[in-house]
Amino acid sequence: MDRFIRTNGLQLHYLEHLGDGPSIVLLPGLTANAHAFDGLVQAGLSPRFRALALDLRGRGRSDAPAYGYTMADHAADVIGLLDALGIERATLAGHSFGGLLTFYLAAQYPARVTRLIVLDAAMTNATPATRAAIQPSLDRLGRVLPSWETYLDAMKRAPYFDGWWDPAIESYYRADVRVNEDGSVRARSRPEVIGAAMDGVIAEDWQAHLAAIRQATILFQAPGAYGPPGAPPIVSAEQARATIERLADCRSVEVPGNHMTMLYGAGARRIVEGITAFLRDDSDI
Repeated sequence: MDRFIRTNGLQLHYLEHLGDGPSIVLLPGLTANAHAFDGLVQAGLSPRFRALALDLRGRGRSDAPAYGYTMADHAADVIGLLDALGIERATLAGHSFGGLLTFYLAAQYPARVTRLIVLDAAMTNATPATRAAIQPSLDRLGRVLPSWETYLDAMKRAPYFDGWWDPAIESYYRADVRVNEDGSVRARSRPEVIGAAMDGVIAEDWQAHLAAIRQATILFQAPGAYGPPGAPPIVSAEQARATIERLADCRSVEVPGNHMTMLYGAGARRIVEGITAFLRDDSDI
């Protein structure tokens, strides 16, 4: 299932999950990797569909150039993936940063995108305030921990999990780190890469991008606290509505969990059900 392609002078890694239905290209969050969607695959996304989950440049097992982290750079990589696989038009699905990238691709490459599946992303996320909200996820970057077990224990105690854990998420964290010769581990993504990618998000005119999108879109929103009890969600109901109102054809579905946990368990099952109905053009979602 591990695959590599070369495009734009880079080697990009992706996971291919075989299926009978049409291809869905899965784009992960700001610091995430292709294994972020393992919970959706386990919930039945594959074999219902052929799911192609990409490690964006600077993440996972893809190359990490010193520069080139604008939205245009990321979008060119996705188009390069489609070209390499002979996919003329595809459904795109993105979580968080990947959701914004999905919006960007639909606006800039309309002939290549059939439908949009957006997981907990809104145009109002593209602000400096969002950088502060996701700081718990960024804190692990650049840190060296003595072992994989220590790293995993630290992740289990992250405030956005608040006692929740699903073993399916461990493959995501395993792919998140590089193991050194002495057994210590460090996140593969470098802080400067993630900072540059976030700067690229903030630089875009998202209202203009959304106004240009004509493809049918489904937005999945998780209302759970992203942090300890009482913390706000990453995408509030108001932020979701503001995004939906800018789109020509968008429906929304609320799913259990928060920004991270929605991709596993009950949240993942609800998302797969919604995707299946959406791609079958079924309004009963």
